[in-house]
Amino acid sequence: MTPSGPGPVEAYILGQLAPMVQARTHWLKSGGALRVLEGGEGPPVVLLHGRGHAAAMWFSYLTVLARGRRVLALDLPGFGLSSSPEGALRTGENGVRFFTEPVEELLETLAPGPVAVVGHSLGGLVALELALRGKVPVERLVLIDSMGLGPEMTPLARTFFRAGPERVARTLGQQLFDRLLPPPETPLGRRLGALGYELLAVPGGRPRAAKAFNTLVPLMGGVFHRGEQLASVKQPVLLVWGEKEDTLPVSLAVEASKRLPEARLLRVVAGHSPHLERPEVVLPALKAFLEDVPEKTAP
Repeated sequence: MTPSGPGPVEAYILGQLAPMVQARTHWLKSGGALRVLEGGEGPPVVLLHGRGHAAAMWFSYLTVLARGRRVLALDLPGFGLSSSPEGALRTGENGVRFFTEPVEELLETLAPGPVAVVGHSLGGLVALELALRGKVPVERLVLIDSMGLGPEMTPLARTFFRAGPERVARTLGQQLFDRLLPPPETPLGRRLGALGYELLAVPGGRPRAAKAFNTLVPLMGGVFHRGEQLASVKQPVLLVWGEKEDTLPVSLAVEASKRLPEARLLRVVAGHSPHLERPEVVLPALKAFLEDVPEKTAP
């Protein structure tokens, strides 16, 4: 069951973002709805979060980007306040359609012109899939510790996902959960940690979204990926990866940077969420890439 509204931490953050960025619910012709945080004017940029998160996790980016762009941060299907689509969930192809097709339908209506798409982890897989499918005119891709580039995922991460992050969060409580997955020791990091826990600990969990995700990440064997299709991605791609990544090895990004025709790789001293852990590094690089500013070379 989709929650009827944001929790107190998220509600406070949304209040701070207003009026520049507003939360809206968009109903789909195919059924269901997606919640979108929208703001700004100019070339559109779409932000897609990772498993268990929601659009509000991008809060430190939204108003900055909205000063020169139209920003659309989406709750992926089944997460946040977005509903889950119907359909079978038996294969990885089923799973990727579960997360991608509602986003694709929404963007065909809301942003029919060229868009830049930024995706983290699961959101990165959706961003890549949008570019490969071609129904949405993606002009630039930013993939942050992204799924979909190759079959590797660490055994510890697979175990955590199969245990159910939502169940783990509710069982442990926030204090113990923060010990398991410590947020950055900064005011911003602590707020992100509180928001992340609130999104995971929602009563009832996210059963459809979790089931769809699990089709992509089996306990054994390769995780779902599009590695063999990377050479067909003609758009400029910025790969952002944490050097201390404990979910998707940095070797995936290194190999992908060789296969993608036009790719840059930014390696950050961070874990699985460098955009949240080190926004002071990632945000300037993201803005420069979106504005197509050439990288400075050392003298």
